[in-house]
Amino acid sequence: MLLPLSIDVEAPTASSAPGAGSGAADFAAALARYRLAPLRRLAPATLQVNLGRLCNQACHHCHVDAGPGRKENMTRATAARVIELIAANPALRTIDLTGGAPELNPHFRSIVESARAAGRDVIVRCNLTVIFAPEMEWLPEFYRDAGVHLICSLPCYSAENVERQRGPGVFDKSVAALRILNRLGFGVGRLALDLVYNPVGPTLPSAQAELERRYRQELGAGYGLSFDRLLTIANMPIRRFARELERLGRHSEYMGLLVNHFNPETVAALMCRTLISVGWDGGLYDCDFNQMLALPLGAAGGRPLTIFDLDDLATLAGARIATAPHCFGCTAGVGSSCGGALA
Repeated sequence: MLLPLSIDVEAPTASSAPGAGSGAADFAAALARYRLAPLRRLAPATLQVNLGRLCNQACHHCHVDAGPGRKENMTRATAARVIELIAANPALRTIDLTGGAPELNPHFRSIVESARAAGRDVIVRCNLTVIFAPEMEWLPEFYRDAGVHLICSLPCYSAENVERQRGPGVFDKSVAALRILNRLGFGVGRLALDLVYNPVGPTLPSAQAELERRYRQELGAGYGLSFDRLLTIANMPIRRFARELERLGRHSEYMGLLVNHFNPETVAALMCRTLISVGWDGGLYDCDFNQMLALPLGAAGGRPLTIFDLDDLATLAGARIATAPHCFGCTAGVGSSCGGALA
């Protein structure tokens, strides 16, 4: 019997939801209601770089609208500037590479190698099946030799749920990829390999620790697979997932669920406080979600900032963080971030 993978509760009523009514999805008002100050940036510790929207998959929940037909890809000049910024900002501890499938960008390898040579931790957000894409057979050994930290999406331990979200055949390919990575030392005590769970539908994730135990049981006993941690991430009501909600007639219900479960205890740990998001075109954002909604960093004080405008990223500390209704996705229940649950 499968463990329930998500929490599906009633949408809030006008009397029960914080800020219900026309202002129900007003994130700034929710902060004020709990006497929390508007969000401001701290000293940056993570540079998250979106290398493009090209991907070998087209998942239903994807907030990036990534897919095989996307043409947006970081250029050589922009990648070179990213490498310069990494070298110029030693306080950045982690370089977090995402997409799309970041590995499909021709400058992926040079960014990884430069960041590792500079002594930074490198996270690669991997969809697992990319290692079976044409001409990508070099990837697993490259991951190992570079010593990257892999965060791999696997939205369930059952083939049925994975393929509902990601398409036919994806589960079997994902299992095959994990076997290769385990053999190379990932997830077995030598190199870090975390898995990511997203709910299949418009619900909140179940408790991260309990889901992790279930993943270990099912993947270990059924397939002989190992991993380090499971990260639960809520689906953001933007881009492709937002369109799916509209198609199902459940967009308002899902936003109500997020607003009704706003948790002030998650706010201090929000990733946007210490993360800088770089778009494939060099634009700067508070997070990857703001990037997809074209809410650039610095826009409130003038023109949007890009990586070509700054040398010292520490100067962004204290800047106001752009917020919007989608921010409830990071603060609902136990919270959500690129590193999993927050509270």
